[in-house]
Amino acid sequence: MLKVVNSSCFRSRFHNLAPSLRPAAESESPLVRVLGSLRGLGGRNTRLSGRAFFCSDASDGSQPVVEIDAKVEEAGAEDAESKSTSAIIPTNPRPEDYMTVLALPLPHRPLFPGFYMPIYVKDPKLLAALQESRRRQAPYAGTFLLKDEPGTDPSLVSGTETEKNISDLKGKELYDRLHEVGTLAQISSIQGDQVVLIGHRRLRITEMVSEEPLTVKVDHLKDKPYNKDDDVIKATSFEVISTLRDVLKTSSLWRDHVQTYTQHIGDFNFPRLADFGAAISGANKLQCQEVLEELDVYKRLKLTLELLKKEMEINKIQESIAKAIEEKISGEQRRYLLNEQLKAIKKELGLETDDKTALSAKFRERLEPNKDKCPPHVAQVIEEELTKLQLLEASSSEFNVTRNYLDWLTALPWGVYSDENFDVLGAQKILDEDHYGLTDVKERILEFIAVGKLRGTSQGKIICLSGPPGVGKTSIGRSIARALNRKFFRFSVGGLADVAEIKGHRRTYIGAMPGKMVQCLKNVGTANPLVLIDEIDKLGRGGHAGDPASALLELLDPEQNANFLDHYLDVPIDLSKVLFVCTANVVEMIPNPLLDRMEVIAIAGYITDEKMHIARDYLEKATREACGIKPEQVEVTDAALLGLIENYCREAGVRNLQKHIEKIYRKIALQLVRQGASDEPAPAEVVESNEEKVELLDESSQNSSGSEIQSDSELIKVSSQEQKAELKMSGDLLADDSHPNQPVDAKDESEVTNEIEKVLVDSSNLSVYVGKPVFHADRIYDQTPVGVVMGLAWTAMGGSTLYIETTQVEQGDGKGALHITGQLGDVMKESAQIAHTLSRAILLEKEPDNPFFANTKLHLHVPAGATPKDGPSAGCTMITSLLSLAMKKPVKKDLAMTGEVTLTGKILPIGGVKEKTIAARRSGVKTIIFPSANRRDFDELASNVKEGLEVHFVDEYSQIFNLAFEEK
Repeated sequence: MLKVVNSSCFRSRFHNLAPSLRPAAESESPLVRVLGSLRGLGGRNTRLSGRAFFCSDASDGSQPVVEIDAKVEEAGAEDAESKSTSAIIPTNPRPEDYMTVLALPLPHRPLFPGFYMPIYVKDPKLLAALQESRRRQAPYAGTFLLKDEPGTDPSLVSGTETEKNISDLKGKELYDRLHEVGTLAQISSIQGDQVVLIGHRRLRITEMVSEEPLTVKVDHLKDKPYNKDDDVIKATSFEVISTLRDVLKTSSLWRDHVQTYTQHIGDFNFPRLADFGAAISGANKLQCQEVLEELDVYKRLKLTLELLKKEMEINKIQESIAKAIEEKISGEQRRYLLNEQLKAIKKELGLETDDKTALSAKFRERLEPNKDKCPPHVAQVIEEELTKLQLLEASSSEFNVTRNYLDWLTALPWGVYSDENFDVLGAQKILDEDHYGLTDVKERILEFIAVGKLRGTSQGKIICLSGPPGVGKTSIGRSIARALNRKFFRFSVGGLADVAEIKGHRRTYIGAMPGKMVQCLKNVGTANPLVLIDEIDKLGRGGHAGDPASALLELLDPEQNANFLDHYLDVPIDLSKVLFVCTANVVEMIPNPLLDRMEVIAIAGYITDEKMHIARDYLEKATREACGIKPEQVEVTDAALLGLIENYCREAGVRNLQKHIEKIYRKIALQLVRQGASDEPAPAEVVESNEEKVELLDESSQNSSGSEIQSDSELIKVSSQEQKAELKMSGDLLADDSHPNQPVDAKDESEVTNEIEKVLVDSSNLSVYVGKPVFHADRIYDQTPVGVVMGLAWTAMGGSTLYIETTQVEQGDGKGALHITGQLGDVMKESAQIAHTLSRAILLEKEPDNPFFANTKLHLHVPAGATPKDGPSAGCTMITSLLSLAMKKPVKKDLAMTGEVTLTGKILPIGGVKEKTIAARRSGVKTIIFPSANRRDFDELASNVKEGLEVHFVDEYSQIFNLAFEEK
């Protein structure tokens, strides 16, 4: 119904009013003379004019302009009060004659005598009644403060809710919510629903007259008699004036209140002084109502003095806040004034802390758990940076740099180590769970644990695992971390060309960050993790950004990494407890200074038996679970896995083998889903008899509808060993895609019994899942003919056998020559020339009368022609091939050899013994000839690799000659 407008919005309307009263100098009281100085604080001369103008807000100018004679005479309290009414618009009858008035509720503050208050009246009936009263020359109404709703906290109720509550109050309910004591208010003007009121005197409600609009009977209240010469009252009033003087110095708004009050009410006396002080204070409405209800002038002055003293304290705090903020901000920062004032106020109230204080507290709290373990030089740097942070402005760029620097410094695990695992048996079990084979790597890790157990503590090491792709170099690093109970962090340096990735940036750069090792320590939260540096042989070459290989020298040097210095942190970091594991494919690509700092463990690759174990125990199990297939739904035979390894996946690693196994299981999953067998066991079916199966095959061969089904070679119905054999036979008949099978009709399904369907993958149907074989048998000859000898070679995919073939082109006196083909490298061509020369010498020794090499043009070829070949290890094989052709004698069956030969017939050592031995076994070779210097390499091989092989170690070619041509 009613909405109160801040009186300040009307200040401009009365601001320019000329002073209405100019007391005669001879009649001025001491109080008036003192208060005259208060009026002078407004910066205006109140004696410039002796006339005041009161005009309403009516736009039609219907309100008359009234000239007021300003004259105050000293008299008693009652006479002074009655004289003061001469400053109000004269009405007939007088205000004290109104005993029944309209009741206007005020929600926020009471109206004091002598003050203006604009309100909004939303009730049309009440607004019409006010307009009618003004037209009847009775422009008066009673204003009463509204009581708070019982059970509610007035400080939590918003203005919108208050207005809503007032609009809901009517009649008796509104009457019960009004305070008894109010103010008789003159209706100064009405514009729309806005009513401007001027307070006159105090009222007390006696009874309700009518409900709509609410009309009440009132009694006019007068102040209790008091002695104006009482020293106590004078002293209290002077203290009020003194406090007002201090308050008015800080607020021009209140100085305007003094101007307006004295212009329209008259000079101050003790009661008016109390009312003025309470009205302009920032006290809550109940405290103001208490002053309004108090009729004892002395008590009213005391209440006002208390309110003004509180206001003074608030002003002092405001002044200190304003002064601090003004000193802090300057120039372009003034636009942040309001935000800074808000922060300062909240800080004063204890609602929040300063940003810098909160940051410092956060950094100290983060460092507190490990404060004793933090190195002294690091703690000193942190303290210096925290002190520096407090002195910096939050808006400066240096502040953000220091904050980020402290964030990294306090986030690192200074002196925090994870508990070491010194249980050798437990570590062995963990390593075996994840990887099959890799004996050298596992032994080295167990040695590391054993040394740590004996010493009671462990130091960091730098280990380099080298080997072909897919042998498990990277994955073994995670298993080692789990076995040692260390945190694991991996980062690859393949193609890395910026030193800052390892050593960090300088803090002066925009977007500077620490290096990988500092990031590693922050991520893992311990100072002794296992760090896997992947692809260290593929480091980028040094350029304008520095040489990363040289930057790694400090990181991977056990003598230097105890004081590793990152460019960003610029404090030494102890990395001596970190276990570094590096991986590389080709050790020769690693710079020698870096290689010298690492302990290299070579991983040659897996033999067929190891691949079988890995495929069966690790890869197949993981792939089956990843595809959501149950073990009873599929069976991959050993023959299928062996065919997969030998014909599709001859690489040293198992990555390609894993891809092929995943391919098989994906096709099986698609097959099961098409049959609706992914969510529940396969439909129960029985295997038909041979006669029924043949009938079904005949029907399917004649049916050309092309319905989509699976061949029996892919889906085997297992019930017994005999049924398996029968179905295998029928599956062979259906291997051709031109004979699609058709679904079993309902009649046949009614005759089946419950059996679990199982997909069988065997060597016979392996090509259905993975396509045609990539590799074929290495062995071309069961028995090598004259001039052909089997050699052994090392390739990136492991070992393989190759044949050296020699044939006669033409013969004639002096036509001895050698022609070479097979895409041979320079080293191998030189080996062929050495072999040709040495063969002539040996033949001359064995058969002096045989002029074969002098008179024969020879052609030496090494299949396959599309494969580049190079290396010295085929020297002895070439000599044997040439001699076999010259003597017209084939070599011993199932014989393979390898070894570099010199012009004098000495046999030099070769590499890749393990791979070449595996290749020989795969090709069915029973006798192998190795150089004597490779005996140690052969002895280190697993027993299952050496089993069934007859190996001869030779120093000179004469020994090979005897073995190859069976001469005792």
